[in-house]
Amino acid sequence: MSEAQKTSAPALAPVALPSADLEIKDARIIFDPIWDDLESHFGRQHLRFPKEIILLGGAPGAGKGTNTAFIAKTRGLTCTPIVMSSLLDTPEMKKTKDAGNMIGDREVLAVLLRRLLKPEYRDGVILDGFPRTKVQVECLKMLYEKMTQLWREFYGTPLAIHFRQPVVQIVVLFVDEKESVARQLKRGVETKAHNDEVRRSGHGQVVDVAMCDGAASLMSLFCELTAIGRWKDGRESNLLDGGAHFYGTYETKDGKFVSVGSIEPQFYELLLEKAGLKGENLPAQMDRKAWAQLKSRLAGIFRSKTRDEWCAIMEGTDICFAPVLTMKEASQHPHAKARGAYVDVSGFAQPAPAPRFSRTKEGIKGPAAKRGQHTDEVLGERGFSAKEIGELKAAGVVGPQ
Repeated sequence: MSEAQKTSAPALAPVALPSADLEIKDARIIFDPIWDDLESHFGRQHLRFPKEIILLGGAPGAGKGTNTAFIAKTRGLTCTPIVMSSLLDTPEMKKTKDAGNMIGDREVLAVLLRRLLKPEYRDGVILDGFPRTKVQVECLKMLYEKMTQLWREFYGTPLAIHFRQPVVQIVVLFVDEKESVARQLKRGVETKAHNDEVRRSGHGQVVDVAMCDGAASLMSLFCELTAIGRWKDGRESNLLDGGAHFYGTYETKDGKFVSVGSIEPQFYELLLEKAGLKGENLPAQMDRKAWAQLKSRLAGIFRSKTRDEWCAIMEGTDICFAPVLTMKEASQHPHAKARGAYVDVSGFAQPAPAPRFSRTKEGIKGPAAKRGQHTDEVLGERGFSAKEIGELKAAGVVGPQ
């Protein structure tokens, strides 16, 4: 079998990972099984990764697409860059997403490492959009360590030409906020012009975006959890719906409420400390059988102080704590006031326009219309005369509702 055939082996089988009560966050748990699977499929002597990996990053509108060709030419690369957004839109990934599953760090790493083994990337490759998460950063470090081990292992052997000392370059393109916003707006204008042209000419296709689709996409996590048997239909029986004692709301002594969302272990430890439970022999945080008991315990603790007293203890810490505010309180919260998140319109607090722009001055045109305020105006626009409008009012057809 030729080398090209070996490095083009069938897609890797799904890697079995230890189960957890939340997304797998341990990079080592993710990386090691994937690496072992690569060795099993290709053989250690065929794990020939690029000599140079250029990590290309930048904010939206920074010009990554525009500058990729220049970077490739400068580094003497002729291969097509690996763009993670495109890599995750392959038929294999679409099948995963269509099944209601999320594309997590494990899936991203597995498909990326397989792609990096292709012969055209041996001399180097530009990698656009990776890493994006802390877990991916840690996995990248582990990949570099493995590549270095392979270089040392095969150094001085006939295979040494395939295992050169790895180099990782980081290129971050910077663009200020003003320019980034301008470029994104330009894309929006171009998209609208494209759609208008498609409708006029009948050629091409319209970009169809619906709120229903967006709402469904927000359910991706819960679809995945349901598919793997980690989400139950029962009310308050899951991690994020009030079932967990460390993720929900609690009533306080004065009849008000506070919220906590201490999922990460370090945040949970701080919650126990501030709640006066540090040092007690408690069940494990992710022991679902103990959630109801611990929730009852925390409920009693939170009822021992007022909402503002708990704010003084927990607000501003890493607990992920916040008071539950009334509509009036929300507009007066220090953070909202500092941001100017609300504006006064005829004596009523209304959300300020968002997003905000560096040059364009946003504003609210006026208060909500009173019922029937624009009746005459609307009927006039539809061709009714003042006499006809008067007759309609007199007959009770239109008027105050």
